[in-house]
Amino acid sequence: MAKRHHRRSDRGREQGSRRGGRRASAGQNRAGGWLYGLHAVAAALANPDRRCRRLVVAAQSRDEISARLNEALRVGGHEIRADILDRRELDDLLPPGAVHQGTGLLAEPLPDLALEDAVASANGAPLVVLDQATDPRNVGAVLRSAAAFGVRALVVQDRHAPPITGALAKAASGALERVPIVQVTNIARALDTLREAGYWITGLDGRGETPLPSADLAGPNALVLGAEGRGLRRLVAERCDLLARIPISESVESLNLSNAAAIALYELARKNT
Repeated sequence: MAKRHHRRSDRGREQGSRRGGRRASAGQNRAGGWLYGLHAVAAALANPDRRCRRLVVAAQSRDEISARLNEALRVGGHEIRADILDRRELDDLLPPGAVHQGTGLLAEPLPDLALEDAVASANGAPLVVLDQATDPRNVGAVLRSAAAFGVRALVVQDRHAPPITGALAKAASGALERVPIVQVTNIARALDTLREAGYWITGLDGRGETPLPSADLAGPNALVLGAEGRGLRRLVAERCDLLARIPISESVESLNLSNAAAIALYELARKNT
């Protein structure tokens, strides 16, 4: 088991926006525009921080989903009437290929959240950091696991992450409303900020010397995962206090990012209960 100690970093003492947290640029999509899929739409309607513009429901699905949407509207405090459309009209209105389950919501982007604010509101709860993971469905699935295991924020690099669109929200199955995404300019500096805040930085890497079940994961943890195939970049791996691996059969080269995240978050939750 690795001895827990934090390395001091000159870079970690940088101030202001250079510490890792910053507002997203105007060009970054914070899941504004059309959301679709029953879970994603219901979760957005139940979120009082969402500004909802238009709710559309397929006439063919109205009876089976109206109770769910009405309850979500009540919880979120939104006063918006659903436009009832033919399913073909809904298909034409939403992005091509959208699996909408008979409902769509035009909404404003979620409010931005700086890294320092996310740390303060987490109160020691776990965080997940993704190092240049770019597939929206994979990132959405990671968000879903993060919500299931009490993660308080997902940290991504602003220029090397998927846009936060309806496809990501659909894959997250409502978790986008529960686990905020924090965009930072530099992942390595963000890890320095988390370490200064008392977080133990655990990188998940197939080359890690420590098997995940043997890792010391007690206390505030930030779990860092890299892109599929490439894994953690060198500078990011060097910022981790521990590199751990998930023991798997030699017949399989690696796990899907979202599967690895779910396993690691379960282990993290198990060791902190």
